Amino acid sequence: MSHSSVIAATDLREIIQQFLQNPPSGTPKEIIDSFTGLDTGQYLSPKLFLQIVEQAPIAISITDPSANILYVNQSFEKLTGYPRLEVLQQNESILSSASTPVSIYQDLWKTIKSNRVWQGDLVNSRKNGEEYPAELIVSPVLNANGQISYYLGMHRDITEVHQLGQRLKFQKNLNEAVLNAVPMIVALLGSNREILMDNDAYKALLGDFKGIEPAHLLIEALEQQLDINLSTMCQQAEGSFRNIEVRLDPPNRPPRWFACSGTRVSELDEAARHYFKQSTSRCCLLLTANEITQSRQRLHQARVNMLRTNVAEQQIMHSMQEAVLAAIYKLQAPLNVIKAALAISEQHDKNDSLYHALEQAFITGEQAIDSLQAVLPQNSPEQNSSINMNELLEEVLHLGTEQLLAAGITIDWKTIPVLPAYIGKTNALRNVFKYLLDNAIQAVIESGHDYRFICVQTAIDNHELVIQISDTGVGIAVAHQHKMFEPFFCGWQHNKSHAGLGLTMAQEIVNDHGGSLTLDPDYISGCRMIVRLPLGEIS
Repeated sequence: MSHSSVIAATDLREIIQQFLQNPPSGTPKEIIDSFTGLDTGQYLSPKLFLQIVEQAPIAISITDPSANILYVNQSFEKLTGYPRLEVLQQNESILSSASTPVSIYQDLWKTIKSNRVWQGDLVNSRKNGEEYPAELIVSPVLNANGQISYYLGMHRDITEVHQLGQRLKFQKNLNEAVLNAVPMIVALLGSNREILMDNDAYKALLGDFKGIEPAHLLIEALEQQLDINLSTMCQQAEGSFRNIEVRLDPPNRPPRWFACSGTRVSELDEAARHYFKQSTSRCCLLLTANEITQSRQRLHQARVNMLRTNVAEQQIMHSMQEAVLAAIYKLQAPLNVIKAALAISEQHDKNDSLYHALEQAFITGEQAIDSLQAVLPQNSPEQNSSINMNELLEEVLHLGTEQLLAAGITIDWKTIPVLPAYIGKTNALRNVFKYLLDNAIQAVIESGHDYRFICVQTAIDNHELVIQISDTGVGIAVAHQHKMFEPFFCGWQHNKSHAGLGLTMAQEIVNDHGGSLTLDPDYISGCRMIVRLPLGEIS
């Protein structure tokens, strides 16, 4: 067929029918709707068909293989500003704009020349020079020999879509700028804990925690304190909380404290069935956190100073207890001998002067023991309370700062970031770990090694809180390991006048908490003491 200035209606119908036999993915719905009836088997006259194409709400053009325009519809005229007679036999490039990268045009021609449909966005130019963004589909129309006879082009003005997209980008950039300018940590979490949005302060915290999501740690700590999980927060109509303080322990770094607040945010369902009646598709949690580490550190230092005084008083009392118990222990041995001698003498002659002397000595010894027991300092009964074990261990380390510095010992702090609260006797457990730390310091000093380390490690294992204190000291000889928990056993070269009741008392306290205090027999670099405490309140 020869290319005329206006393509015949019958040919136009054939061209578009060929296109509609296999419309490309993404073809605008209004195009298909405009040609409704073509594939129904119902006969449409060329005149009626031309009217349908002419009145289609999308700009349609048909060109020869060189892109010379053979036909345009009314929407094309209205959109581009070019009258039909003015563009016929003109090249489609009259719509081209310098604002469209050359690479897009190159991709377009490469695609359609290979008999494939091209779809994409570019910038067109109207007759008056005004530019507009356009969504374009160009489809090759093949003849019976599989060669390209025509190109069918359809495009529409997407200025409103583009402007809306730009406004959304601006709003997104504005929101990000505001979020990043806020000094507090902000993160938006989905119900399955994925991070949907965060700010620069959050990203900085993420770096401090070496890639571990801080939001997950904060939520874990909050769930323990509030006794509620994230999904429950989302289900509640007023799922929010304010200024809940939590502690996190970054790897090998000082602890961090945060005051956290959370607000439930609902996302509207985008399904068509909810167009007129809004419904929630999912719930999110907007988590904000203000770091309060400095204020907590000041409170912590004041608390440590008070504890240092209390611990000094307790150590005096413990020294007195050890001294009195040691005296009782030393008196008990000869009294047992006297008691045995009295039992033997009683079988012979109670009137014997030796018997009376032994009897008097025994009575006097028992009176001395009673007197010592009467003056034995007694510990005040202590109630159970909620304990953050990381915080308690940190207090113990602060109490031993002077000893550690004087001995040149480095502390290796390997605690997990979030520990569940433990219910127990705070002062008693503090004394346990204070003794274990003092023990480790003494072992390192006596070793004389240049490599001086003490490692404090916490973990959760099978519903038990596990605390390990390891040192690079002299260790405990295999021959002494079975005696180390016996009263008054002391294996130090310099025992500092202690009677050797520390480990015995520590083991007793841990046992009272339903736990265990053991020596790791496989640790060969010094000594490792392991405390295991069951998670759950003790009686």
